[in-house]
This record gives sequence, C-alpha cells and structure tokens, in this order.
Amino acid sequence: MIKKLENVVERFEEINNLMMDQEVATDIPRVTELSKERSHLEPIVMLYKKYQETQNTIEELEELIKLEDDEEFIEMAKLELHEAKDSLPKIEEKLKELLIPKDPDDKKDVIMEIRGAAGGSEGNIFAGDLYRMYSRYAETQGWNISVQNAEEGSDGGYTQIEFTISGNHVYSQLKYESGAHRVQRIPKTESGGRIHTSTATVLVLPEAEDVDVELDMNDVKVDTYRSSGPGGQSVNTTDSAVRLTHEPTGIVVSCQDEKSQHGNKASALRILKARIYDRVMQEREEKEGAERRSKIGTGDRSEKIRTYNYPQNRVTDHRIHLSIQQLDRIIDGKLDDLIEALQTVEMENKLKAEEE
Repeated sequence: MIKKLENVVERFEEINNLMMDQEVATDIPRVTELSKERSHLEPIVMLYKKYQETQNTIEELEELIKLEDDEEFIEMAKLELHEAKDSLPKIEEKLKELLIPKDPDDKKDVIMEIRGAAGGSEGNIFAGDLYRMYSRYAETQGWNISVQNAEEGSDGGYTQIEFTISGNHVYSQLKYESGAHRVQRIPKTESGGRIHTSTATVLVLPEAEDVDVELDMNDVKVDTYRSSGPGGQSVNTTDSAVRLTHEPTGIVVSCQDEKSQHGNKASALRILKARIYDRVMQEREEKEGAERRSKIGTGDRSEKIRTYNYPQNRVTDHRIHLSIQQLDRIIDGKLDDLIEALQTVEMENKLKAEEE
C-alpha cells in the first residue's frame, strides 16, 4: 500500500509542476484533464500526509516517554499516544478505500427498464409501484426523470416502462437495483383474499457517452409505426414511434413517448448505445473476472435480488441478507438505508479483492 501511496504523491507533484508550465497552461483541454486527475488524487495525498504525521507523532511520544521523568507529563503523553495509535488503523482503512479503483460509470446518468413478469396483471401493477418508488427517490435526490417508452397494463401499472434518470452520481446509487423484484401481497384483482407472489424485473444501465460506443448507423435498422396505448388503441395519427434493431448484436429498442419521430429516434439511440455499452462491459468483466466477483450480484435481470412482503411490512435484500421492517417507507421512495448497506458491502468486497 505504501508503494502505491508514494506513486500517488509523485504523480500529484508531477501534475502540480505541469500545471505551472506555460505551454500546458495555454492548452485548455489538457489543463481540464490534469485538474480532474489532481482533484481525484488530492484527498489521497492529504490523508497520506496525515498518516505520516500520525506515525511520526507515535515515534516521538514513545521516545519522550522513555526519556521523561515527570510523571504528570508521562501520563499526558501516554494518553496522546493512545489516541494516535487508535487513529492510525482507521486512517489506514480509509487510505485502502481511496486507493480502490473507482467505477468509471458511477458519475453517469442511467437508463432504467421495469417489466411486469410473473403474476400477470399483479406483476404489471407491481412494476408500476416500483416505477413510483424510484421516481420518488429521484425527487429526494434532486434528479430528473424522463420516460422514453411506456406500455400500460390493462389493470394498471406497466407491462414495460423505460426511462432515464439524470443528476449527480445517479449510477453509483442505483446500479444495485438490476434483477428480479418479488412482491408478496393480496392483489387488487384477488377476490378471495389470498396472498400471491408476483415479480417485476428491473434493468439499470449507465448512459453511454459517444466516447464509450462507436455506433455505425449502417448497422442499425430503423422501423417506424404508430404509437399506441393500452389495448392497441391509436393515440397518434402519424408514424412517430421508432424501433431500432442493432443487427450485429440483435438488440432491439422501441420508443413512442416523444411527440415526434425525431424525438423518439433520439431517445431510442440513447437506450441502444447504453445497451451496447452494457454488453461490451459485461464481456470485458467476464474476461477480467475480479471486478465481477467483487460486485453485489450479477446484475442479471433473472437474479432474484429483493422481496417486498406486504403482510409483514418487510423488505429483504437476498444478496446481503438484510431485512428491514419498513416496507411502507421504502416503497414510498425512502431507499437510503438499503442503498447505503449495499454500498458498504460492495466496498468490503472490493477491499478483499484488492488484498487477494
């Protein structure tokens, strides 16, 4: 760890010197790039400096205690020494966390897709509940939501809904939500009062930037059709809905919620790029192995990640074996406790992976 930290300090000083160079100072893109790297390294350098100062304090106090005759002074020095020794492991742990490579996607906006799965109409209704849950959470974070495509269920909710969430570090907080969400409750459509189990699936993709994906439009088949509402009722008299098929991968994306064909095509392209980027990243992780092993779950749509038990007002996250008796708060968008617990476990997994 010390070798890594020394390399960070060396690079930090090199950046400072580069930014003082007159030729570099006139190159705005270069200065911007260096400033970003410097801001990332500075907290590590400052904490390492504190670590070194604490080590020096421990050595000086131990030496003073050996040489000093004044009992009162020795007691004060021992107390200070105890505090310094107690703080050192905490600083070491924080340094380890700071040295873990950050997920480059954490700062990105996300594209989410929720589908009603097992349970027919109740699965669709639950998909609608999940959409409202994430919408309310986004509001508390000051994020913006924009629906790209929505297919409503006949009894409410959605058979499928795709939407973007934009804001500050959205992916870092929502990346754990991909998978199958299971609900246990008496459905609105159940006349006998029996508890049913239904599911909805959630997919969270970091929004791809142009530098992430090179998309050749010659590989994309574009189809247009009329937007439709529940039961196929026409809600548009023009062919404004767009379906894109990426022929090399077979990925298909449809959008119909924008008012114009141009708007739907632009939205569909955003989703298509995100799906292609996700495919590329999954393939890379499968080859590298370690990053996927440190993650909480696989991110696969079929993986059962969470159960929402209404009779017991309980939410259970199966990946980290955590149960919270506050389903009413969580389904209302108060997801902080769940997300913080998931972030903590992933950090622990990454630390273990680094040590191995």
